[in-house]
Amino acid sequence: MKIFVFGILFLMSSSGFAQTVQDFTLVNIADGKNVSLNGFTNCQGIAIIFTSNECPYDQQYRQRIKELNDKHKGIIQFLLINSHTEPKENAKAMAQKYPSWGLAIPYLADKDQIAMDCMGAKKSPEAFLLKKNGQNYTIVYRGSIDDNPLVTTDVNKAYLNMAIEQMLANKRIEIPENRAAGCTIRKKLK
Repeated sequence: MKIFVFGILFLMSSSGFAQTVQDFTLVNIADGKNVSLNGFTNCQGIAIIFTSNECPYDQQYRQRIKELNDKHKGIIQFLLINSHTEPKENAKAMAQKYPSWGLAIPYLADKDQIAMDCMGAKKSPEAFLLKKNGQNYTIVYRGSIDDNPLVTTDVNKAYLNMAIEQMLANKRIEIPENRAAGCTIRKKLK
């Protein structure tokens, strides 16, 4: 019976099963204010990128994230979430690192891993595109930002940007899910 239930859940998640995300509230280390998904009423969607202070893959994506945010400003709200629990990833370290990135995107501390568990994030960077669905949000894309984490000029498929443009055009998301390359977010010991 357990194998059957697991198989059904696996098929639902791998077949593009639309997952609704419940609202959560996290602290933005940039200004100390609480941020919740339901607070963004004037956008058509939210792009959440799980990131970190220390992962080299995240560092490779800072400029690309800035460009995506600039391109979709006022239409898609970008959020950076740090769910890593290592000492170099604490809120104080986040607040010290963030200004040097030059990003005007909320950087949220998720040290209890609420957002991570809610969306099933496992890596940083890992992107999630949420489409507004009444009062809720539905994940329409999850995975890598693009197909080349190391060399920006060699990107062939900009997965997150493609998903945003398809969502905004009310088209089917051609690639709703793929595997993110990056650093593993370790589950907090409870």
